[in-house]
Amino acid sequence: MNDIAGAILNAVGEQRDEFLGFLEELVVHESPSLVPEAQEPIFELIGEALDEIGYEIRRIPGNESGGQLLAAPSGRDFGGVDLTASTPDSVSLSPVQLLIGHCDTVWPIGTLKKMPVRIDDSIMRGPGVFDMKAGLAQTIFALQALHRLDLEPALLPLVFINSDEEIGSNESSANIVRLAQFASRVFVMEPALGLSGKLKTGRKGVSQFVVNVTGKAAHAGLDPEAGASAILELSHQIQRLFDLNDPLRGVSVNVGIIGGGLRPNVIAPESQAIVDVRVPDSIEAERITAAIHGLEPATTGVSLKVEKSLERAPLERTPRNQALWQLALEAARDLDLEIEQGVAGGGSDGNLTSPFAATLDGLGAVGDGAHANHECINVAKSVERCALLAMLIMAESPTSGGKDAPDSPERKEPDSGS
Repeated sequence: MNDIAGAILNAVGEQRDEFLGFLEELVVHESPSLVPEAQEPIFELIGEALDEIGYEIRRIPGNESGGQLLAAPSGRDFGGVDLTASTPDSVSLSPVQLLIGHCDTVWPIGTLKKMPVRIDDSIMRGPGVFDMKAGLAQTIFALQALHRLDLEPALLPLVFINSDEEIGSNESSANIVRLAQFASRVFVMEPALGLSGKLKTGRKGVSQFVVNVTGKAAHAGLDPEAGASAILELSHQIQRLFDLNDPLRGVSVNVGIIGGGLRPNVIAPESQAIVDVRVPDSIEAERITAAIHGLEPATTGVSLKVEKSLERAPLERTPRNQALWQLALEAARDLDLEIEQGVAGGGSDGNLTSPFAATLDGLGAVGDGAHANHECINVAKSVERCALLAMLIMAESPTSGGKDAPDSPERKEPDSGS
């Protein structure tokens, strides 16, 4: 272990109790995505902590969400980042690295009554502690450690936190993409993968489709032949959609919501299905998208209309992303830590940044139970990940913005993720 690694590991270890106290404060302020005002206490806690180490805070209001927070070391003009600029080339930039997290959770207000915060044998429990308030605390304490040690990274750290990730980052995605175009590299503070704490070097792409079927109404008893059942047609299409599942290729297609019809005695004139699609790479994304848009009616007298309501490209193991993974391996070796890489089935904001900048995901807490009643973190391992993040922030790297050709994605890792 070199001197800097040892100093960083000692610094974060000495702050363990403060880390847990700060994290508990984040967790007890429940912050469901659909309650915008609930995000304010989280942003205040984070803003105060960053202000104490000399960061300037910029708040970006939301229309339907709780908004976003952007922070950078004071006096550095946010690295020249202008979120209103038409292109990243329109400003003069300092080299920057981006740390991304979200403060919203899937848990409704009142969940603490049945899932109270508690610590037992280095396991901390509570709603949102794993996904991903521990990742927010790790970001703060990694930066605090560097500040106390008077270590200044070569790349300016920008911190971006949104409050709508769990519902698709609809309001924040444009700013995430713009920041990624400015950044040399991106560290995503989502939870690590599995109990072993793998870093996420791949995520499946996520798409949602809406299949609308239009038929013809008729009386089901008096004149059924005059109608064309949209529900009958939807039943055919549902089977075709499920036939697109291909576990060996890492493709999952799920019809999760269906609806339609007017009354039991009326031939259904309309029906609808909402379809969730997960794919490992852009090739499979194109293939499945074409197959769904190519669906043809099986029932006489009905029509189909397919719309894509959501699309998040895969986070693939590109050469650029793998170079960042190698940087993490080197940092872990300096800290005498062992880390592995994995591929997650869920999407994150890392899917948005990967096309534009080297991206490493899953740098947050080691634990279990994202979106589940047993949500928890391993305190000791999560504190170690503070040190790993600090080392990565300090690392010099040749990675830069711009697109590159994707590697063949890894398809044999277990699916998991947020």
